[in-house]
Amino acid sequence: MFRLRSIGTVLAVLVGLAAAPGTVSAAPSLLSQGKPVAASSVENDGTPASAAVDGDPGTRWSSAWSDPQWLRVDLGSTATLTRVELDWETAFATSFDVQVSGDGTAWRTIRSVTGGTGGRQGFDVSGTGRYVRVHATQRANGYGVSLWEFRVFGEQGGTNPQPGSGVHVTGSQGDWQLTVDGQPWTVKGLTWGPPAADAARYMPELRSMGVNTLRTWGTDATTRPLLDAAAANGLRVINGFWLQPGGGPGSGGCVNYVTDGQYKADMLGQIRQWVTEYKDHPGVLMWNVGNESILGLQNCYSGTELENQRVAYAQYVNEASRAIHAIDTNHPVTNTDAWTGAWAYLKAHTPDLDLYSVNSYGNVCQVRQDWINGGYTKPYILTEAGPAGEWEVPDDANGVPDEPTDVEKRDGYTEAWNCITGHRGVSFGGTLFHYGTEYDFGAVWFNLTPAGKKRLSFYSVQRAFGGATPANTPPVISAMNLPQTVAAGAPLTIDVAASDPDGDAITWSAAFNSKYIDNSGGLADAPVQVGGNRLTVTAPDRLGVWKVYVMAEDGRGNIGIETKSVRVVAPQPAGTNIAQGKPVTASSYQQVGDGAPFPPSNAVDGNAATRWATDWSDPQWLRVDLGAVTTFQHVQLVWEGAYGRAYEIQVSDDGTNWRSVYGTTTGNGGVDSIDVTATGRYVRLHATERGTGWGYSLYELGVYRR
Repeated sequence: MFRLRSIGTVLAVLVGLAAAPGTVSAAPSLLSQGKPVAASSVENDGTPASAAVDGDPGTRWSSAWSDPQWLRVDLGSTATLTRVELDWETAFATSFDVQVSGDGTAWRTIRSVTGGTGGRQGFDVSGTGRYVRVHATQRANGYGVSLWEFRVFGEQGGTNPQPGSGVHVTGSQGDWQLTVDGQPWTVKGLTWGPPAADAARYMPELRSMGVNTLRTWGTDATTRPLLDAAAANGLRVINGFWLQPGGGPGSGGCVNYVTDGQYKADMLGQIRQWVTEYKDHPGVLMWNVGNESILGLQNCYSGTELENQRVAYAQYVNEASRAIHAIDTNHPVTNTDAWTGAWAYLKAHTPDLDLYSVNSYGNVCQVRQDWINGGYTKPYILTEAGPAGEWEVPDDANGVPDEPTDVEKRDGYTEAWNCITGHRGVSFGGTLFHYGTEYDFGAVWFNLTPAGKKRLSFYSVQRAFGGATPANTPPVISAMNLPQTVAAGAPLTIDVAASDPDGDAITWSAAFNSKYIDNSGGLADAPVQVGGNRLTVTAPDRLGVWKVYVMAEDGRGNIGIETKSVRVVAPQPAGTNIAQGKPVTASSYQQVGDGAPFPPSNAVDGNAATRWATDWSDPQWLRVDLGAVTTFQHVQLVWEGAYGRAYEIQVSDDGTNWRSVYGTTTGNGGVDSIDVTATGRYVRLHATERGTGWGYSLYELGVYRR
């Protein structure tokens, strides 16, 4: 059916495009305009495929109303591609791939998009080919897909990617070498975090660092853009295959390697599929089967069964190694674990591996001696390394892991690299952890570029790898001091000291994280007042041990980050808590579950670590008997995470007839400090709406007389 679109609609689209400065950048040369084009379908004669490459923003290609659909342009000869732009009509694709081909038959994906929002979309890409197509797999609405323009930028010439001539482990015991195309290759690498589709954007920075290798944990259909971008920039990729349980629960579940033949067959099929797909790609360095599973199996099994599972897993890795070698003779195969003790299983049961791998942080300098003590006969690489991790540092005064300082992390990367490369003839180098742009708890601990900003550790790795000399480096935070505890909602003062090596002005910011309260990884920005070397923020309302972060930025893309913990406690109201230790009753309380029971007496025992918790229903109440009619001036409610959104504070002289003295329908948990003057023998919290799906949970109900 032919669909008429009004001139107003067209103008609205064009205005929307014009109102988005910065979303599209200039490219070397527009290659696609006016070139031969084909499509999977057209909606009607008025929306031909050629309209998408005619340079006219008022004409469009529109497809049939089904998935999938594609539009292909023939550039006439092989070209090196740098950017593609798509101007969608309102019938856009939410999921699509941009693909390139040398012959119009065999396609390589250079950009994958999910969650597309239409409008103008532009992407930097890396690839070579004669044919380029957009392959849409999911429409946004009931129509087909429709493009005003499809633009491809780059330079004519170039060659299609050619197969690499080979990566091999050469030499003999204690005098090995990794070679790429016959030349020695020391792995100067980083673990890879960004989406593979964005790889081309990050390659210049990685090259400037001296990086020649990237490591992934999984290989699938989305891997090709990373391989293409790596190969185009002289880098190689250690392609991982994830096997359960990985690091244990939360890393993929537990599998039975003794009995689960179906899982093993399925995974072997996937390994064969992707090795076949990418074995001739010049971006491949080696294949890595599994990550930390020999150690991780202890989270699934124990005793004799654990031993049986570890042996069966090692035997399965050997089966996978043989399968890979049968397909690809030009790239070595390795296996990663988090424990050099795993190598004993590989030595006994996995002879077809070409080399070993290990992830090691605080103990990285012990790996060499472990290899010697184990009498191993294969070389190795480090597939993760860096400063000491959360699991291996001592606890601080608040009982949570004491995170290393920015300076200690910087030095940790340098020390790790020196130990990795110090085992000459056996260690081939390693991939340090981690190149990612996340900005959360884990990212602050390990990322070299959190939120795309460079840290001291970024530059220490750059120096270790022999990269470019930096023109500017981050502020160095030399001190961060704060109290061990702070009252909920109170001002928190943080004394800091920092200097910038380049004399740049420093801008301070701060954030909180609740990892040790609710396992959240996110950072919550905290407005900060800066007074010289003193920062002041407002403490969270929720009780528990929080991580406090201070960030020093120089305005040049560099950042220093320091973090300490603080315990948020309930503020101490004025007066005497006349409810403490008094008789108390409740509508219900949890009698089973982890940590149960949670009786009502816990809410008036004066202990901030115990709590009353109810059934998971509304309403609920907690009543305390003060023993006599008493006048009071303040009530404090100290909530656990399961708080009351709507509740009243009520009083009674006889325990039967109640008067409301305070109420809210907008409770948000934490600590509620309520100034209210009231008189009664009984005080009751009457809650009518929960703030979570759980019940109500209260650390303390305090009634204060001043």
